[in-house]
Amino acid sequence: MNEYRGKAIQDVYPDDFAWCYGCGRLNKNGHHFQTYWQGNETITMYKPEQEHIAVPGFVYGGIIASFIDCHGTGSASLALHRKNGYEPEDGIEPPRFVTASLKVDFIKPTPHNITLKAVGKITEIHPKRWKIDTEVFANNTLCAKGEVVAVVMPKTFK
Repeated sequence: MNEYRGKAIQDVYPDDFAWCYGCGRLNKNGHHFQTYWQGNETITMYKPEQEHIAVPGFVYGGIIASFIDCHGTGSASLALHRKNGYEPEDGIEPPRFVTASLKVDFIKPTPHNITLKAVGKITEIHPKRWKIDTEVFANNTLCAKGEVVAVVMPKTFK
């Protein structure tokens, strides 16, 4: 797996919006997914815990869906932040996104006890929504594909 550098976008979300069960750094019980740039793609690494199994030896699909979901919204945040002229290291508060749509296709059973890698590509940019396509790998095996349509967090969330 290639190395990534820099700060995760979730590291610079404001405290009021850093509680997501999937990617919130302040949720002590959450997964703490972290999304980074790797070239022009985004990457999130995660090793599921023992309790995240469907059947012995394989990861529960809901964890994969959550992984794709948070990777997608984090990717949208990274992309809009970059479009606005910033990187996570700049110390400028990034935009927050929420999921408008999540689609997951399970390609192969995902083995447990392996660090998973989500790789995302921004495939659509629209003033109101961003579309991110994600592939999830266990080692070099494609296990799942997903599509997230993310929208900028409404002001009503504040």
